[in-house]
Amino acid sequence: MIQLNGLEKYYESSAGRFYVLRRVNLEIKEGEFVTVMGPSGAGKSTLLSILGMLDASWAGEYFLNGEPIHKMKQKERIERNKRYIGFVFQSYHLLDDLTVYENLDVPLSYRNMRSSERASIVCDVLDRFNIVGKKDLLPSQLSGGQQQLVGIARAVVANPKIILADEPTGNLHSAQAQEIMELFVKLNKEGATIIQVTHSEVNAGYGSRLIYIRDGWIERDEAIRHE
Repeated sequence: MIQLNGLEKYYESSAGRFYVLRRVNLEIKEGEFVTVMGPSGAGKSTLLSILGMLDASWAGEYFLNGEPIHKMKQKERIERNKRYIGFVFQSYHLLDDLTVYENLDVPLSYRNMRSSERASIVCDVLDRFNIVGKKDLLPSQLSGGQQQLVGIARAVVANPKIILADEPTGNLHSAQAQEIMELFVKLNKEGATIIQVTHSEVNAGYGSRLIYIRDGWIERDEAIRHE
């Protein structure tokens, strides 16, 4: 599903070239639940941003479902992002002046579908995430855990093939974090490919594969054994 060949990200400075990612070769198959770990500044979030096509300045090859993302113009990449990717941010990134319902409708507004069809999908997701009672509230009226739940609901409302999650439970207490991770497991079993960046060993244990990055290099890539 995802194939990276010799992927690199660097910045030029007066002291020379500073690499954030170095010669990343990676294959992620459809239906995997992958965890990316490593020290702060290792390049984890940068890798996620590149996979999500939020970062356009990198070198190397990136194939998504066999399509060469590295050869596409930004407009084509944005179209692939909307078609395949759901992104969960640590800081929620909800639109402050829109209600929960309206925030969930935004990803669907990019699709060519009738308003009645969009309304049906949003209502289904509100029900699935047990947030029907919050649909008319603004993000500022929600707790951190509720905002993160809405952020995940927004990420999956358009039924993306790939969910990218950057420290999805970083701002939550342990019970909320467990609820979010169990939700990811459920979405993965329903067919979504999930790639999460986390510092949490507990969160990593929910996945099936661990990729460890240090100083921009992939240091380890191994299966996670479940007892």
